[in-house]
Amino acid sequence: MSDAHSSDWWVYLILTESDLIYTGIAKDTSRRFQEHLATHEGRGNKGAKFFRGHKPLNIIYQEAAQNRSEATRRELIIKKMPRAKKWALAGKTNGHNEKRTSHSLKHH
Repeated sequence: MSDAHSSDWWVYLILTESDLIYTGIAKDTSRRFQEHLATHEGRGNKGAKFFRGHKPLNIIYQEAAQNRSEATRRELIIKKMPRAKKWALAGKTNGHNEKRTSHSLKHH
């Protein structure tokens, strides 16, 4: 992985109100989170279609990637992980313990 300050691409996990975990990539995770939220609220259409029916709560994990290709490869690996492994990656034992988040809705 590259240093967090020099990375252009990020892989991230978002927890939704319906307790689902969404995996994606972005150059700016804060902006992307806001796009997903706007899509859910009907204020925009730049976010993933997934969020039309699932309200994003917060980013529970993010990791730096050296480039878009690396981010995409890592995204696919994470998407194939069982839910428990995604929670472990995010530093949680399950979906309802500690709220150690990299970014939350409250920070906007």
